[in-house]
Amino acid sequence: MKLQEMIGLAVFDVENGKEIGKIHDFILDDNWLITGLELEGRALFSTHVKSVAWEDIVAYGEDAVMIRSQEAVRKVGTAEIGLTYLTGKRKLKEMQVLTEDGVLLGRVSDVYFEQEQGNTILGLEISDGFVSDLIEGRKWLPCTAEMAVGEHAVMVPPMSEQRLEKAINSVNG
Repeated sequence: MKLQEMIGLAVFDVENGKEIGKIHDFILDDNWLITGLELEGRALFSTHVKSVAWEDIVAYGEDAVMIRSQEAVRKVGTAEIGLTYLTGKRKLKEMQVLTEDGVLLGRVSDVYFEQEQGNTILGLEISDGFVSDLIEGRKWLPCTAEMAVGEHAVMVPPMSEQRLEKAINSVNG
């Protein structure tokens, strides 16, 4: 699954079947793990967001995310959130992907994770620009322990360019 496909999904509490809200963003850590999700509804200048920790998610699929109960929704200060996928001070989407020897591979366009593997991020979908995406398609880079999320770029080992694969569900194929 891709994180982008889950943005906007309804979140339900399994105790009483009530819709709690919709996914607005994902909270990540520097070890390539999804630690929680952020719900829609943050006020414009608010310093807090409504979030659900990954441990409180019972199940998720292509139509909805199920959480234990309404008590799983917590207010978290935006300053406490280090890395997000889509919004925030330090967001993974559109971040440059650079090799340690100075080769720009592109920008992060999506993040892949496998339901069976829980909250572990498996790889990054990388875009090299609209025209390149149309001609060649987007690329997929499997995540490794050597990859690091910096302040302005994802740093990957030298020779990572050879590990790029054609992305699943890419623009042209």
